[in-house]
Amino acid sequence: MRAIFLQLFDLVYREETLLNVIKSVTRNGRSIVLTAVLALILVYLFSIVGYIFFKDDFILEVDRISNATQSEDSGGSLAGEFLSTGMCQGGIDENCSTNAQQEELGIDSEDESNMERTCDSLLMCIVTVLSHGLRSGGGVGDVLRKPSKEEPLFAARVIYDLLFFFMVIIIVLNLIFGVIIDTFADLRSEKQKKEEILKTTCFICGLERDKFDNKTVTFEEHIKEEHNMWHYLYFIVLVKVKDSTEYTGPESYVAEMIKEHNLDWFPRMRAMSLVSSDSEGEQNEIRNLQEKLESTMRLVVNLSGQLTELKEQMTEQRKQKQRIGLLGHPPHLNINPQQPA
Repeated sequence: MRAIFLQLFDLVYREETLLNVIKSVTRNGRSIVLTAVLALILVYLFSIVGYIFFKDDFILEVDRISNATQSEDSGGSLAGEFLSTGMCQGGIDENCSTNAQQEELGIDSEDESNMERTCDSLLMCIVTVLSHGLRSGGGVGDVLRKPSKEEPLFAARVIYDLLFFFMVIIIVLNLIFGVIIDTFADLRSEKQKKEEILKTTCFICGLERDKFDNKTVTFEEHIKEEHNMWHYLYFIVLVKVKDSTEYTGPESYVAEMIKEHNLDWFPRMRAMSLVSSDSEGEQNEIRNLQEKLESTMRLVVNLSGQLTELKEQMTEQRKQKQRIGLLGHPPHLNINPQQPA
């Protein structure tokens, strides 16, 4: 039986969701404890007020255990109960005063045996307010006697019930529930982030999925073949079980690193497929640059040839204009070389 009990706790330890439920209470335990201390202080204050002003309202219905079996064994306890009842009816017993008070408060004689005063001492008031007040949806007012509007302390009783309901039930208890719910939400977010990291990040090298976009090796091929974490685990086990005299060079290096708890032998942020693809990419970029440079040089040569031809044409046109200017005569000068001036 004890083994089964421990195995059930092992199930909680193995299931991460159940473990987060427990952590939601224990992670922010200090905040929860301090809020609970505040609740206890408020319960203590309300118990003092109830003990001083509303002692007669703390009359609760109880379910007593039948003593029929015990009366048969002891013999005569039932007779004692009948005698006490008769003495009470005759006014001899001192408990008749308590019964009279209950009759004044409107309690029937039939339900008298099931009713009990729970605030005759401060300790009982604290226990009643703590037990029944916190477990009732409307606070301690749900379990106390319903007062009449003609009573002098009716307004005070209404204020007492409302203050307990708002301060303890609504504010303090919801603070505790809020801390637990927020912690559980944070733990669930952390779990989702861990799952996302495991899906999009290589466990060995730490490279993310987007690093393998437009590469020769996909991310799935990388984590299954190139950096398979189980292969690394098998290699560590091999190094530990293998005789040190039979180590190869890499195995000796890895064994020394494992002994020192050093993980520098892991290819952090590196991958052979990315290195090869990066080198090929650099070579392709160099070829592209060379081709662009050659095409630019050819364009420059063509432009220089066109500029040379244009320069020659301009020079030829300038020479022709100079010849025309030397051989031609202006139209406004009438010079006859045969007639002297």
